[in-house]
Amino acid sequence: MIKITYFVHGTTTDNEKKLSSGWFDVELSELGIKQSVELKYLVKDESFDVVFCSDLKRAVHSAELIFGGDVEIVQDERLRECNYGEYNAYPSEIVEPMQEINIAKRFPGGESYEDVKARISDFIDYLKKKYDDKSVAIVAHKAPQLALDVLVAGKSWGKAFEDDWRKRKAWQPGWQYSIE
Repeated sequence: MIKITYFVHGTTTDNEKKLSSGWFDVELSELGIKQSVELKYLVKDESFDVVFCSDLKRAVHSAELIFGGDVEIVQDERLRECNYGEYNAYPSEIVEPMQEINIAKRFPGGESYEDVKARISDFIDYLKKKYDDKSVAIVAHKAPQLALDVLVAGKSWGKAFEDDWRKRKAWQPGWQYSIE
């Protein structure tokens, strides 16, 4: 069994402008830096064998602030946010309603949530081969977390979007998943 604790990156400058970054490589804001530093103290008693993060700056910087110097951090592009294509860094009021429409249909010039699910499925297969019986932390984005809800927690896409903590403003210091 693999124990996964999923962490989301800190607030970005795009978040503060109410933009959905997608693959746009945006920085953490001052608030995001503060959140990541605070999270380090909230999870200081947890032990991880490895930390994986998206290769986008916001996730890398968050992972370094939370876990840097304590455990190996491995960047993995499979953990990237959904590529919104022409809609990367567009206003969230436009992109967010499109997300649930683009589960199977790709964003123009981008990918679908099913494409993200395929990336996360490949990542899970990798974990099964290399990290069995390990405790793994992941620092990434919304779409990979929803894909984990579908693949590991057995939710439908509709239920994963409905239960998304972002809609309820119910952030927590990590979400638990187990892979057998």
